[in-house]
Amino acid sequence: MPIRSADAEWTGGVPAGNGRVKLESGALDTQYNFSSRFESGTGTNPEELIAGAHAGCFSMAFSLMLGQEGFTPERVRTTAKVHIDKQGGGFAITRIDLVTRASIPGIGADKFQEVAEKAKANCPVSRALKAVDITLDAALE
Repeated sequence: MPIRSADAEWTGGVPAGNGRVKLESGALDTQYNFSSRFESGTGTNPEELIAGAHAGCFSMAFSLMLGQEGFTPERVRTTAKVHIDKQGGGFAITRIDLVTRASIPGIGADKFQEVAEKAKANCPVSRALKAVDITLDAALE
């Protein structure tokens, strides 16, 4: 299996410094800073990147597991909301909320919820982040 990588570099102190993050694939090469992380400044931040990874992983895992149950999804759309809060003298990721909406012909509500929960528990990113509370709001469209 491939090993994925990304590079980040930070210059200067905090909060005045700046960083740059670049994905190995070249799909992303952008800046981040204190303002983009803890306020509403321009640029990305580690939590946003985690959210994107989690939403993408969950959607793909859910689709895979639906297929294993004999269902072919028309669409699975997921938003991941990563919460970062001040704790003690620093900050911590305290919760991730997954919100997914899907169009899946022929599936019942109970089976849909069962497979969604299974995907939440078993997608590789969820498994890597299991120290954080992960919630799931899943609904059929």
